[in-house]
Amino acid sequence: MIKNTAVQITTIISVVVLIIAFSTLYIFNSAVNPGKNSVNVQGLATVKAMPDVISVYFNIETTGNTSEEAKDANSLILDELITELLKQGFERKNIVTENYNIYPNYEWDKDGKQIDKGFKATHSIRVEIDSEDSDKLGSIIDAGANAGAGISYINFELSQKLQNQYKAEAMKLAAEDARIKAEAIASGTGKEHMVAEGFNKEVGDLISTSVNDFGYYPWNVYSTRGMGVAEDYALAKVEATNIQPGEKEVTASVSATFELK
Repeated sequence: MIKNTAVQITTIISVVVLIIAFSTLYIFNSAVNPGKNSVNVQGLATVKAMPDVISVYFNIETTGNTSEEAKDANSLILDELITELLKQGFERKNIVTENYNIYPNYEWDKDGKQIDKGFKATHSIRVEIDSEDSDKLGSIIDAGANAGAGISYINFELSQKLQNQYKAEAMKLAAEDARIKAEAIASGTGKEHMVAEGFNKEVGDLISTSVNDFGYYPWNVYSTRGMGVAEDYALAKVEATNIQPGEKEVTASVSATFELK
């Protein structure tokens, strides 16, 4: 009786192991090969976008024996920059802090020995205006020069509102491109092959999709050359007067899997 019970238990365990093994194999095969009744394609799209914002980036860098001294010196230049911009008629909301840091300032001598030089404070400021107001760039550049801030770069950019708008448009067109490609693949596959595989030539429902990329980058029109504050400002002002805004490309890419039925 005990022997028969042991045999029964062993049989049950073997059956359970087999069921688990077959289930695992099925899941694995499904993951590796989602099914013959599907097609995976990549959709691409490009739309034209006209930048609606110009951003001028300044960098304020100061040092001090203490972190407080470095911070106070930085604040003086920032306050002067804001005052200069307000005098030129810009609003406080146009002046945004992008990044601010205070950290120990070290140098190394020729023997590789670390020398404590106090603290350094860095402040990145962005001044934003509408692209239609490009004639005001000269005033912004003068304000930075008068305040003693360093100029980093000038970009044409898309506002967040336009980014969302063009992103939605590009994604929609990329999805449409993916379906067109899926239909082309289905119709281009030989009928005999389709019948042999149990398919017809129709693209069915969308099974899955993922966003691979949305390509938007600001369009740089000036970057500091590191020649010196006065020289950088002079060059920035010259280049700012020659700015000719135009449409730029925004791209999107999606992967999509469609049912073939």
